[in-house]
Amino acid sequence: MIKKISAKPPKPPKRPSPTSSLQEIARRKEWRFDLPLTALVQGELPHGKKFQESAKLNNISSTGAYFKLDSSIVVGSKLTLIIDLPKEITDGKKVQLRIEGITVRLEQTRKTAKKQGVAVHFNKDFEFVSSSKRT
Repeated sequence: MIKKISAKPPKPPKRPSPTSSLQEIARRKEWRFDLPLTALVQGELPHGKKFQESAKLNNISSTGAYFKLDSSIVVGSKLTLIIDLPKEITDGKKVQLRIEGITVRLEQTRKTAKKQGVAVHFNKDFEFVSSSKRT
């Protein structure tokens, strides 16, 4: 049984301007949902050290997500997101979505802020993980 959860209505894709790049146009093809989902982000820093950090997703679509990290990753970094799904849509069970992607954009939020905005484009492979099968 699918249950509705309350969330802000999705943002419609923006119309590309005549000067938009192909990357910007592709980035806006899918609806984005402003769901306050928590995720564990795993990856590798530019010098090869592995990291793991908790993050709250600002928005998510079928092709990617945007969130903020303290870790100093670079465009092209491969990341794994383990996203906690709301219990309202999983019949009260603890279920997580494990999905991999690549960093396609970074944004400095403020000059004094430690966190950077991260846009990730998902790969097609994903896995639902129940609490008994955690990674």
